[in-house]
Amino acid sequence: MTTPTGATRAEICVVACAEAWRGDGEILAATAGTVPALGARLARLTFSPHLLLTDGEAMLLSTPQDPGRIEGWLPYRKHLSLAARGKRHMMMGAAQLDRYGNQNISCVGDWARPRRQLLGARGAPSNTVNHPVSYWVPRHSPRVFVPRVDMVSGVGYDRAAAQGPAVARFHGLRRVVTDLAVLDFATPDHRMRLASVHPGVGTDQVRERTGFALAVDGEVPTTREPTEEELRLLREVLDPHGTRDREVRT
Repeated sequence: MTTPTGATRAEICVVACAEAWRGDGEILAATAGTVPALGARLARLTFSPHLLLTDGEAMLLSTPQDPGRIEGWLPYRKHLSLAARGKRHMMMGAAQLDRYGNQNISCVGDWARPRRQLLGARGAPSNTVNHPVSYWVPRHSPRVFVPRVDMVSGVGYDRAAAQGPAVARFHGLRRVVTDLAVLDFATPDHRMRLASVHPGVGTDQVRERTGFALAVDGEVPTTREPTEEELRLLREVLDPHGTRDREVRT
């Protein structure tokens, strides 16, 4: 579907991801997925010009328009140093998320004998206690948004608080972007809140596809649409072949 301005759902999602880095300043934007990567590059070209972007491996990109142009070398040890110092904001994926933002990318079922083995915790524990983290979920469903994750990979607000200031001091989950909505943790107890719904999506639809009760503050706003310039950049510069539409299907 498209909106009155002609934006597709995928383009709405790219802009919603880009907004996660608004105001971050000079910080490394790390991403998992096509839509978050496009969001970071769009943010760099518009309202967050000081973002650092990588090729996903060991290089810093000089211009988002031309990923082939390199401005610096970022070996793994340096990348980890940035993460440990809090100079990174990563948008990760999630196989499961609960109401406090605990994330699972390790396994489904009992971790001692899982029904399905996934990526493993990888860098999720250190990411979530060292620097800002957001999440991208291309299929909003009760299989992802669960009452309790089967294994904690990324640390949520309740677990960070339970471990005390040493863990909670640098812990911060910014937002969760899905194909239906934007969610955040702007509640007194840091329980997941429905921040906005994408054009054409209803609040009840999001609730039905979430396996726990979302916090809802009155009338839920609509996620903003891309500007004409953002649409031009997406369609003509950043993603002329439309790879974003392969990750978001409506």
